[in-house]
Amino acid sequence: MINKDAKIYVAGHNGMVGSAIFRKLIMSGYNNIVTKSSKELDLRNQNDVENFFKREQPEFVFLAAAKVGGIGANMMFPSEFLVDNILIQTNVIKSSFLNNVKKLLFLGSSCIYPKNAPQPLKEDYLLSGFLESTNEGYALAKITGLKMCEYYNKQYGANFVSLMPCNLYGENDNFSLESSHVIPSLIRKFHEAKIKNLPFVEVWGSGNQFREFMYIDDLADASIYTMKNYEEYQFLNVGTGEDLTIKELSELIRSTVGYKGNIRFDKSKPDGMYRKVMDVSKINELGWKAKTSLRDGLDKTYNWYLKSINQEV
Repeated sequence: MINKDAKIYVAGHNGMVGSAIFRKLIMSGYNNIVTKSSKELDLRNQNDVENFFKREQPEFVFLAAAKVGGIGANMMFPSEFLVDNILIQTNVIKSSFLNNVKKLLFLGSSCIYPKNAPQPLKEDYLLSGFLESTNEGYALAKITGLKMCEYYNKQYGANFVSLMPCNLYGENDNFSLESSHVIPSLIRKFHEAKIKNLPFVEVWGSGNQFREFMYIDDLADASIYTMKNYEEYQFLNVGTGEDLTIKELSELIRSTVGYKGNIRFDKSKPDGMYRKVMDVSKINELGWKAKTSLRDGLDKTYNWYLKSINQEV
């Protein structure tokens, strides 16, 4: 258990994942939470991170800070997705160890799995084949992070656990058309098409690829639950265990937004992995399951987006 007054550091609290964890901690009554924005503390800077940990001495760490982006951004900037994430992870994990952090939770991604791995993806499939080339840099960084946690546990008896979530969406997501993931990108595209009365919306790829999506508040709940209840070396998948095609997702978002036009799929753009759905049996056996349906999550996300651009539902 974590005492309500324990000092907790949420790395990346302004991002979608970190902000959801921060909100959940506050709602759960934790009152000693440390945060630093990227302007206040550049987690890529080893000296600054070491000084921060020496000064603050957090007892628990949620490592949600990361450089993230959609398929286009990952293809354009693989060096940054690899190097920035490895620097962030290395500095926070190493400083956590050196400053006797009681427990750290590292958050990775389902893109760690080989592109041709059997579905649904089991934790045992890690490093069993080639990665998907469109996000290889990010995947390599996340594999490095979870292995760092595993090695510190085995070599030094640390208590660093890792969660690998499926595709996430929700409040505080990035809605940039240049660097966002599929759900925020489509919400913005369909919304702007509705406002401008455009005849169609273009979606990258064939629409035939399958993906799994989880609302961000569910990941926050899983993160705190795991921090309280899981002590093993093995990382855990976290998700809904259910998937749908991008075509089905596009139609669902079109309905959520209320757009009446058509959907066109640009097959010249990459699909990425054909299917990516998680086997979540291990975390379910631990006692945790996702609660938010995709339709409800999309409604919440669209409402938040409208508020963020100062429009009413």
